[in-house]
Amino acid sequence: MKLLLKNTENLLNDRLNVIKREVACLDSSWHYHPQFELIYISQSNGIRFVGDSVSQFFPGDLVLVGPNLPHLWRNDPSYYKEDESKKVETIILKFTKNFIGEGTFQNPMFGGVNHMLEQAKYGISFGKNTSRRLHQELHQMVNLSQAEQSIKMLEVLFRLSVAEDKLELSSSDMRQYTTENSQRIDMVLKYISDNHAEEISLNDVADIACMTPNSFCRFFKKMTNKSFVQFLNEVRIRDASRLLAQEDLPISEICDIVGYKSITNFNKQFKQIVGSTPKDYRLNNLNLFFSDKYNQVG
Repeated sequence: MKLLLKNTENLLNDRLNVIKREVACLDSSWHYHPQFELIYISQSNGIRFVGDSVSQFFPGDLVLVGPNLPHLWRNDPSYYKEDESKKVETIILKFTKNFIGEGTFQNPMFGGVNHMLEQAKYGISFGKNTSRRLHQELHQMVNLSQAEQSIKMLEVLFRLSVAEDKLELSSSDMRQYTTENSQRIDMVLKYISDNHAEEISLNDVADIACMTPNSFCRFFKKMTNKSFVQFLNEVRIRDASRLLAQEDLPISEICDIVGYKSITNFNKQFKQIVGSTPKDYRLNNLNLFFSDKYNQVG
């Protein structure tokens, strides 16, 4: 996972690109680029990193990432197994602010869209209601002409700007304009993501970064806006929330699976990060599941 400036040649001169992907993991590295990116997860689940935000994603996840904001979507490990039949489907809309013309969003009539695009420097997540309403349009855009895509993109941005279920993701401005120290943070994030269920010490990750523990703590805080322990807890708890929602396993077993030796500490960290106890979180997700099924039948 290398934090790098991503700007592939086939996208360099295009103001708007609409792509459908059906392979696990959108990118192999924590990266950033000068374009905006609207990412819609139609199928698959995993964990996403946007700035200093660490969250689970599920089908229906819809996120707007601003220019130069580091981000990474990583599918659940089961999606990378050769014999795994789980399906992945993602719609990616990458665009520049002038995709429809220079200064378009400076026009007062697009004030709401312009404000949302400014907010995107933190990353914006949209709720299920907005995601469902845009599901069909986002899929249809893949097969439209470039002119039709531009017109539809303008409509999508307007509808997103008036959505009431927007949520800023990163707690601070994490935009990058240099690749300095990128390889170090890349190796550390990959190690944490791949090994968070095991016991990981500060010395372990400091060694990976080829730094002393004290230097590493300052470095990690600067790059992620979080301490190493805080970041590790968030990755573990987000993984636990996925298991609670998807698997019928005892909470004590999930606690052990994600790397906690103490159920008391697990419950404490879960409540602090998610805002509810593991038991209440599972119950709420179960209620939402049956509510969705009811609405589909209705």
